[in-house]
Amino acid sequence: MPVTRQGFVLGTAATFATIGIITPARAADFELKYGHDLPAEHPINVRSVEAFGRIRKATNGQVNLKAFPTSQLGSDPSMISQLRSGAIESLAMPGAFLNAIAPLASIENLAYAYPNRETVFKAMDGDLGKVIRDDIQAKGGMVVLDKIWENGFREITTSTKPIHTVADLAGLKIRVSPGKIRVDTFQSLGASPTPISLSELYTALQTHVIDAQENPLLLIDQQKFYEVQKYVSLSDHIWSGYWTLFNQDVWNKLGKANQDIISREMTAATLSARNDNVNLNKSVRDKLARRGMKFNDVDKNSFKQKLLDAKYYERWKAEFGPKAWAALEKYANKLA
Repeated sequence: MPVTRQGFVLGTAATFATIGIITPARAADFELKYGHDLPAEHPINVRSVEAFGRIRKATNGQVNLKAFPTSQLGSDPSMISQLRSGAIESLAMPGAFLNAIAPLASIENLAYAYPNRETVFKAMDGDLGKVIRDDIQAKGGMVVLDKIWENGFREITTSTKPIHTVADLAGLKIRVSPGKIRVDTFQSLGASPTPISLSELYTALQTHVIDAQENPLLLIDQQKFYEVQKYVSLSDHIWSGYWTLFNQDVWNKLGKANQDIISREMTAATLSARNDNVNLNKSVRDKLARRGMKFNDVDKNSFKQKLLDAKYYERWKAEFGPKAWAALEKYANKLA
């Protein structure tokens, strides 16, 4: 990837992404808000905004989507509620945040389920993804587009000590993003997890409400957690992604032709953002190290054994049910 492209992703596009798309000369038939909790410069937002421009052009100005990053439209639970009521027309949202509506959506976050990102996408673009999308659409009154955005494998950062084995997690005050499975994962690992939204996380770390957090490296850099955290322990404990959601009634009103254009362009954007993550992650570890963060490997086997001892996989197999678990096992590591 040429440097100029990375410059685009992290530079000028962030400014463009912050303001959404330029208003068309003629009023659009559909003015749609698109919310999420990520920074404006994150590939998910950057590539979404690019796609919105293509959608506006391909629909001859009928459909105008505008991005609202960094939780501008409210907290994640609030945005989900607004989407279902029609106050917001579209969201990018992690599956785990939909747990209260569609429990299967959080299966993407099952700890140590996937050996690598290639397997993740085989699962999410394949049978497992279909099971998840069907459950969200059946229970949530939302349309889910086919391709999932990549947020990535999550690592643990701390201000007090590095995490080498699962024993180092005992009693650790760690922030997890809201979602039943993420809280249960760290409780099963022996930590003391606290759900906090991404928009409030920096302040919570700065004021030592919590001592640790877990996120992909790209977000650790973009959110400037290197200013309030010292250690990065490479645990790769959970993979996380974002689904593109539309309010069902709004989607129906768009009509087949506009639906097809939106689906096509958002698929292209999602695949581009996945490639962006590969290239950006090649450099972000070095950037964080230059900013003073200390990296260490983790004994992942100690983590996995702790989860087995806590009957974590048995519990979630019962929660997700046999159909979803069978779809997961087509792709997953051996979990029990």
